[in-house]
Amino acid sequence: MLTLQTIKADPEYVIKRLAVKGFDGSKVIRQILDIDAERRSLQQKTEADASRLKKISSSIGALMKEGRNEEAEAAKAEVNEIKNASKSMQTRLAECEVEMNNLLLTVPNLPNETVPEGLTAADNVVEKTGGVMPDLGPDALPHWDLARKYNIIDFELGVKVTGAGFPFYVGKGARLQRALIQFFLDEAWKAGYTEVEPPFVVNEASGYGTGQLPDKEGQMYHVTVDNLYLIPTAEVPVTNMYRDVILTEAELPKKNCAYSPCWRREAGSYGKDVRGLNRLHQFDKVEIVRIETPEKSYAALEEMKDHVQGLLEKLGLPWHILRLCGGDMSFTSAITFDFEVWSAAQERWLEVSSVSNFETYQANRLKCRYKGADKKTHLCHTLNGSALALPRIMAALLENNQTPEGIVIPECLRKYTGFDIID
Repeated sequence: MLTLQTIKADPEYVIKRLAVKGFDGSKVIRQILDIDAERRSLQQKTEADASRLKKISSSIGALMKEGRNEEAEAAKAEVNEIKNASKSMQTRLAECEVEMNNLLLTVPNLPNETVPEGLTAADNVVEKTGGVMPDLGPDALPHWDLARKYNIIDFELGVKVTGAGFPFYVGKGARLQRALIQFFLDEAWKAGYTEVEPPFVVNEASGYGTGQLPDKEGQMYHVTVDNLYLIPTAEVPVTNMYRDVILTEAELPKKNCAYSPCWRREAGSYGKDVRGLNRLHQFDKVEIVRIETPEKSYAALEEMKDHVQGLLEKLGLPWHILRLCGGDMSFTSAITFDFEVWSAAQERWLEVSSVSNFETYQANRLKCRYKGADKKTHLCHTLNGSALALPRIMAALLENNQTPEGIVIPECLRKYTGFDIID
C-alpha cells in the first residue's frame, strides 16, 4: 500500500496520479489526512497527559507527608481523571490505526510517470514487436481442434471430472507441457534465478501482503475450513518469503523463480475468447520474482523483459510487448508490460506474460525492508513476471507449428520431449 508519508508529502499529486488508473482518490485521501490529523492530536494530548500524570503522582507522597491530606486527595482524584481520559484516548488511537489501515488498503498503487493514460486495453501502447508471422492458409485448425485430432488435450474429460476450465493433458500433450515447464525453469536458472518450490496454498496474511486481498478476493479459490487460498500465481508465496524481513543491502538483489499450478475463478469470463486453452481455472506457470533496491529496480525490470523476450524468441513465436495504460493495470502495479504471442489459427494476440514493478507498494504491506549503507532502514522494491504462463504458449505452439505431417516441436524443447513432432 502507499505509505502515509507519500500521501502527506503531496496529496494533490497522489490524487492526480490515481486518476491515471481511473481511480477517484479525492475522498479517500482526504479521509486519510483527517484521520492522521486526529491521530497526531490524540498522541500529543496523550503525551502531555502522561507528563502531567507523572508530575502530579510524584507530588502526592510529599503532600501526605506534610499533612496536606485534602490537597493529596484532590491530586489523587485528578490522577484518576487523567487516567480515565488517557484510556479513552488510547482506545480512540487504536481505532484510528485500524481505520487508517483499512482506508490505505483501498488505495491503488500510483502509476509510474511513464505509464500511458487510458482506461481500456485499446489504450495500451505497442512498444516492441518480433518474430515471423506464420502463413498457414485458410485450413489452419485452432488448438482445440488440433488437441482433439492428435489426442493430446481432453477438455471434455476435464469437464466430467472437475468442470470447465480444468483440462486433461494426455500423452505427447502432457510431455510437451512438462517440457515447457522444465525449459522455462532451466532458462531462469541460467539467468541467475534461484529455484524454489513453494506451497500452493497461502494464508490470509500472504494474500494481503502481495495485494491479492482484498482487491481480488472474488477471483481466488478459498478453502474456507482452514481459511487458506489456492494461489493465483507463485508470486504470492515467493514474494511473501520476505514478509517481515530486514535484509542488508549486500544481500540484494534477491532473484527467485518457481513453477506452480495456478488457480483463478475468472468470474464473468465467457464467449469465444475463453475457448480451449485461452482462459482456464487451473493452469501452470513459471514465475520470476525479484527484490531490489529502489535505485536498481528499473534496470532489473528491463532485464526481466529481456529474459521473457528471449524465451519467446527461442520458441520461435511472433510476439509484441505492450506498455499498459493506467486503466488496464493491476491494483498493485506501478508499471506493467504485457507480452502477447500471435495465434495463427485464431488470428489474435494472446497474453502470455505480465512483467511488473510494484516499487514500494507490496513491500510496505509486507514490511519487506533493507538496511542501507546509510545505516537506515528502507522499503525494498518488488518485481515479478510470468516466464512463462503455459496455456496460451501451448495454444500458439500447436497452431503456429501445424503442418500436414503433424505439429513440429521447437528445437529448444526436443531434448525435453524426446520427440520432434506430434503425429
